[in-house]
Amino acid sequence: MGNEYRAKVFKSGNSVALRLPKALGFSEGDDVIVVPHDDGSFSLWRSEEGADVLLSLYGSVSEGFMADGHGDIEQMPRDWSAGDGDAAAA
Repeated sequence: MGNEYRAKVFKSGNSVALRLPKALGFSEGDDVIVVPHDDGSFSLWRSEEGADVLLSLYGSVSEGFMADGHGDIEQMPRDWSAGDGDAAAA
């Protein structure tokens, strides 16, 4: 890992905001994607770097990942004959 930085959370209107150190390289007005993880941590990056982040994940999954298939995701059969063609209403 790299350097460790501390950030400050503060109230901004009816929201909370995170003040990031300038050393992280973000600028005022940067569009940022924040992804929360199940363990309570977060990942963030500039939105224009989204493709780079996605490509960096390629190969980070273990070789045996999903070797046994998708697991227990069986779905009930669907009756496609019913309805008026409006998929949103289903």
